[in-house]
Amino acid sequence: MDSLHCPVTLTTHIIGGKWKPSILYYLQTRVRRFSELQRLLSGPTKKMLTQQLRELESDNIIVRKVYAQVPPRVEYSLTRHGESLRPILRLMSAWGKKHAVRYSGPRQ
Repeated sequence: MDSLHCPVTLTTHIIGGKWKPSILYYLQTRVRRFSELQRLLSGPTKKMLTQQLRELESDNIIVRKVYAQVPPRVEYSLTRHGESLRPILRLMSAWGKKHAVRYSGPRQ
């Protein structure tokens, strides 16, 4: 059986990864520039962030808009399809807030 037949597997395939959920979290409220996302995430290399953004764009979750100016300005936002993830992101955020204390200690 193809693992993408499981709806949870399909969802995690599209939005899973170390940085994608956080990227989506920050894009759910407004349009963000690349440098702003990099600063908010404070972790991924430019190459990794670019790769994650390209995958989300390829899956039609986000849209990349390039402005013809010097220096070039690039903005990212959720597509209509990506906006359908907002309830999931809200639930993930609420769960994280509720259980943050439990997981804030040292991990083994």
